Amino acid sequence: MAGVAPALFTLGRVRVWEEARSLVLPLAIVLVGLFAVSLLNGGALQAVHGGPLFLALFSLGWVVTLGLLALAAVVCLVAQYRRPAPPPPAAERPRAAPLPGWSKPLLAVLGSGWLGIGAGLLTFPAFWGPLVPWTVNRADAQGLGVWALALGAGVLGSLVEDDLTRIRPALTAVPAVALAVAVLLAVHARSVDWTSGPGVSLLALVAGLLATGVAGRFLLTRADARGQAVNSG
Repeated sequence: MAGVAPALFTLGRVRVWEEARSLVLPLAIVLVGLFAVSLLNGGALQAVHGGPLFLALFSLGWVVTLGLLALAAVVCLVAQYRRPAPPPPAAERPRAAPLPGWSKPLLAVLGSGWLGIGAGLLTFPAFWGPLVPWTVNRADAQGLGVWALALGAGVLGSLVEDDLTRIRPALTAVPAVALAVAVLLAVHARSVDWTSGPGVSLLALVAGLLATGVAGRFLLTRADARGQAVNSG
């Protein structure tokens, strides 16, 4: 959440849907998915399971807040897709900075990895949960699955957009998320089984996110500079 939040503020400068959906669609997956996971695992809530009053009220507030945010995300998506598209040739914003050809296979592998892990953790937590390189319960596994699913959808969505200027907000979120995960893994390094296959795979996936974000921002900066040079010339 800390990694994604700064990128959300950049959406205020976006004027066309093509430049927002690479971040908004994964965000909707996170909000709706975490709300569903909270309901599916409602029996483990502090308010149901028992505990201090503050924690019980916080757990109820968590569910209510997620529910409202998930509803808002769905309403916004429905309103957006009900909005009539402009007639051709102005139906979509033209692609100004296509993705380099060498990056597409790498993005496909990275996105498929996150998407597959997320789908496994979300739908079969009893099988995939023990493969996480630290101890998780069912709710933890499914929550991680939602985030992994959203990351995979965002990375694969960049291939569909095929334009660095269209994925500008997502390029702000991706490296920030990778850094946030890296900090958490470093703080809890003793709880992670680094020698396991899943531990190595997690490092590769997080490093892939960081490399994707840094390389994407670099290429976007170069594309912006070229565009300014052309306009000034």
